Amino acid sequence: MGDSVTEWLLEPSQPTVRYLTLTRLLGKTDSRPEVRSAHTALAKDPWVVSVLDRRDPAGWWGHPRNRLEPRFLGTHWSLLALADLGVTRTIPEIATSCEYWMGNSPLEGGGVGGLGKGKGHHCYTANMARALIRMGYDEDPRIRRTMEWLVHTAHPKGGWSCRYAKNGPAGSRTLDAWEGLAAFAEYPRSRWTASMRECVSRSAEYFLERELHRQGERYEPWYRFHWPNHYYYDVLVGLDCLTALGYGRDPRLGFALDLLRRKRRADGTWAHDADQTDPDADGARWYAENPGRRPTPLRFERPGHPSKMVTLRALQVLSRVSSAG
Repeated sequence: MGDSVTEWLLEPSQPTVRYLTLTRLLGKTDSRPEVRSAHTALAKDPWVVSVLDRRDPAGWWGHPRNRLEPRFLGTHWSLLALADLGVTRTIPEIATSCEYWMGNSPLEGGGVGGLGKGKGHHCYTANMARALIRMGYDEDPRIRRTMEWLVHTAHPKGGWSCRYAKNGPAGSRTLDAWEGLAAFAEYPRSRWTASMRECVSRSAEYFLERELHRQGERYEPWYRFHWPNHYYYDVLVGLDCLTALGYGRDPRLGFALDLLRRKRRADGTWAHDADQTDPDADGARWYAENPGRRPTPLRFERPGHPSKMVTLRALQVLSRVSSAG
């Protein structure tokens, strides 16, 4: 990787990206002084401050009961972004908000990530599990039950649908339902059961068979990189999941890796292509008729400009592929 790009990612004015670069890209341990310094500064990072400034002292964002509202500024979305930025429950406000989040999202049968009367929804449940694992809750029994729910609700042939019914997965599998794989990518391997290993293997195969992008007609938003991801998929999301799970040597990543390399800018960075994927035709019409319900992007970087988060994730992918030989 270019030294200038690395120096850009390590700028002390952005402690979150600096910390993630040191630990996830450069492999520095938490015992290193520069890592400790960056970690200590996380709570003062401009992006983190911008999110915490919107937080109610009681622990929620936006609506006190509806964790999804307003979209994309409510509790769920704000905590997903903070988890991506390396923030953990060691910050007291984050610990309070995580307990609020879990306490108001019980999953039927145990675990977290339930909506309504505890009904799990793959996008919400798996995203919540991934974020909480990153925030330091991997040993919490509620997370264990949630990971077991992900196994139980997976399609027998691998992969997930966005919704789940009591009698089994509702609808066909889709690449859009990537959150389960992302949660397992964060869950310590030492905690995986045999059924978890089998579930991940089948689900990874589902993505690899489709080369991370082939599912029906070409869907342009999948080829635009972005962050925060919320529940939207793109090819970089797929690459991040599959390489983190150890599939960096699989030749079926070829198309996605070629796309990743082609999208690299002349200065060595990658751009934030869009705040989020475009709605489909029906969604666009609905928003046109209901402009007050159009979601507000949770924006940290400008679309069309170099992105530290997208660049960091892209370099992580390439580093894993290189290490896999």
